[in-house]
Amino acid sequence: MPHFAILIYTDESLHAVEAAESELAENDRHARDLQTSGSMSLAYALTPRASAVSIRQDGTTAGPFVQAEQFVAGFYVLEAPDLEAAIAIARLNPAVRTSTGGVEVRPVHSGGITTPTA
Repeated sequence: MPHFAILIYTDESLHAVEAAESELAENDRHARDLQTSGSMSLAYALTPRASAVSIRQDGTTAGPFVQAEQFVAGFYVLEAPDLEAAIAIARLNPAVRTSTGGVEVRPVHSGGITTPTA
């Protein structure tokens, strides 16, 4: 079955070290629902953008690679029969219901989970 990356955009990540359980509850519930349905292959929430380090040809700098009002706060990979089904699932993400967030659905071209070789 095809894989689709769901990129979650928001004005700031909720996943700060000091985030309260109540702040994460809706997103955690959504992740559990996807996990239970068997459609989610993997998911990662990213820490707030202040913890990012950007690397370019001329060196490294503290902060996100691109300065923008919204940025990628997390992502997950879905297995779905087609793009339309992936979009329908992605619409359930809590970020879609906010005034500053949303999601982007992108078909995965190649790759997968790798394991270290001995």
